[in-house]
Amino acid sequence: MTTETDQDFYAGTSETGEGRVFTVTGQDWDEIASGLGGGDAAERVVVNMGPQHPSTHGVLRLILELEGETVTEARCGIGYLHTGIEKNMEYRTWVQGVTFCTRMDYLSPFFNEASYSLGVERLLDIEDDIPEKAQVMRVLLMELNRISSHLVCLATGGMEIGALTVMTIGFRERELVLDLFELITGLRMNHAFIRPGGVAQDLPPGALDDIRSFVALMKKRLPEYAALCNANPIFKARLENVGHLDLEGCMALGLTGPVLRSTGYGWDLRKTQPYCGYETYDFDVQTWDTADSYGRFRIRLNEMWESLRIIEQAADRLARLEGAPIMIADKKIAWPSQLAIGSDGLGNSLDHIRHIMGESMEALIHHFKLVTEGFRVPAGQAYVPVESPRGELGAHVVSDGGTKPFRAHFRDPSFNNLQAMGVMSEGGMIADVIVAIASIDPVMGGVDR
Repeated sequence: MTTETDQDFYAGTSETGEGRVFTVTGQDWDEIASGLGGGDAAERVVVNMGPQHPSTHGVLRLILELEGETVTEARCGIGYLHTGIEKNMEYRTWVQGVTFCTRMDYLSPFFNEASYSLGVERLLDIEDDIPEKAQVMRVLLMELNRISSHLVCLATGGMEIGALTVMTIGFRERELVLDLFELITGLRMNHAFIRPGGVAQDLPPGALDDIRSFVALMKKRLPEYAALCNANPIFKARLENVGHLDLEGCMALGLTGPVLRSTGYGWDLRKTQPYCGYETYDFDVQTWDTADSYGRFRIRLNEMWESLRIIEQAADRLARLEGAPIMIADKKIAWPSQLAIGSDGLGNSLDHIRHIMGESMEALIHHFKLVTEGFRVPAGQAYVPVESPRGELGAHVVSDGGTKPFRAHFRDPSFNNLQAMGVMSEGGMIADVIVAIASIDPVMGGVDR
């Protein structure tokens, strides 16, 4: 008899009370079914794909009910990457909130920052006071970010179906975009660069030349994807008629982005509800008419071409705005952005510190309060959506009149789009689940937050 002190609660055996347990080790389904015998052969098997599976985009768990290799039921299990970002923002100033929300959808940080900053600016009623150069820089960075995000989508999607060359060249080009981010913001990810009132820093010397060189290079590189994939019979066979979801289904589930536009419906917030001056740029909304994974791939490929067009226009405008302000003129809101790097390449230069401290005692006190306490935002609420690489990303910010958000909640497109996983997968093969998920392009940092 085992006493309570002898019992090891962490190494004990356990038995299931829900029928027989079968250990499947890679053999064909026919072998498994024949081993079950009799009526058991018709039973369906429930398996977990993820959260550690390489094709579930990080930490997504899929619960699949299978009959043979056919998926009869598919459900999502989320929450494995929950970070508490929205709750944490309630304990930080309005500007510090940018540092949190940029980490949600970590493949499109500038869109997180932009939607949040636009919401704060609407509450402050300063939308018309944002300098033109800051708006153009926001558009430039968001379109560069759209390219880098689509490159990751195509690269990882290609890797999951065995197109390894697509994966290697996708990440090769993405590194070039991250190099530009590092040049402009100092960081490759999680930038906290777009802030309420403008942007954190001006463009460094030579940045426009590097941006134009990147655009010229991408115009040569993007056709490689088309040559590898567009008419490739193996690639098309894996993607065509897989993950099908028509317009009615997208509308019922609240899907946006390339998934919605693959049905032929040209809904793009940059055109339908412009922000940051997008109405002044010349570009086309990309659609497809197949409502399947292949159409979503083609849309993302075409959208990168349109982003290059916008980047060229933004670079031309920035060339004419040399020396223009990049932060709102109101010193009670404007985060000090005219920084100078020290001689060691780290921190602020002594000249800049002398300027802050020597201007006046009142200026020093104001600087201290702005940085430590933050500015007050009038009570109210605002929702401002932007067109992220995955669809409508919106920030709902609520203020009680204090220096911190009363509530910040984000409508992340990955969360909404992931609802379609079951509809896209049920009735298809288990291999097609991977393609359907890749065509949605979910980022779990944005889903869980």
